[in-house]
Amino acid sequence: EGARLGRTPAEVVSTCDITFACVSDPKAAKDLVLGPSGVLQGIRPGKCYVDMSTVDADTVTELAQVIVSRGGRFLEAPVSGNQQLSNDGMLVILAAGDRGLYEDCSSCFQAMGKTSFFLGEVGNAAKMMLIVNMVQGSFMATIAEGLTLAQVTGQSQQTLLDILNQGQLASIFLDQKCQNILQGNFKPDFYLKYIQKDLRLAIALGDAVNHPTPMAAAANEVYK
Repeated sequence: EGARLGRTPAEVVSTCDITFACVSDPKAAKDLVLGPSGVLQGIRPGKCYVDMSTVDADTVTELAQVIVSRGGRFLEAPVSGNQQLSNDGMLVILAAGDRGLYEDCSSCFQAMGKTSFFLGEVGNAAKMMLIVNMVQGSFMATIAEGLTLAQVTGQSQQTLLDILNQGQLASIFLDQKCQNILQGNFKPDFYLKYIQKDLRLAIALGDAVNHPTPMAAAANEVYK
């Protein structure tokens, strides 16, 4: 399609006005920026870096500070959605940081997602993303538990789904996950290690403000 391959993160950043990155966890995000031939080596005044990884606020704040210290512009923009939504350009993008850069990225975000939110200063998008994934991860654990309990007590899993779909819990997420389970389709579209990472970071976010997260803690133990 005409894309070019960069040999290192620094080379990519040196070549591009705006660089988008999306990696697995805080360590990977830091290594990408701060490691040998990393992003920071390619940052010059005016260069723009958009980190779409789901990480904690402390990590994204540290990355923003080092990028800006070199004259770069920084935006965090983690995404809500699975692999299929990504393929279809239907992600929900949560952004924070440089408002001007957010506006400069509008056409790219329209290609990647169905909607985007600007949440203010750096760190806010990371916090909101962890809360979103905490809710989804806890809900998924409950869905699986309910379907299993229906099965072992002789109830129809399909009927359970039909009942839920006619009630206030009806949602695309619920229907898709239940249908996959009923069809025996356990192909991952969100890996266990990543949802467990997000729950762990969400619990730590709660700990930082002395706010209990007992439901997330229980779900986190299930994923472990």
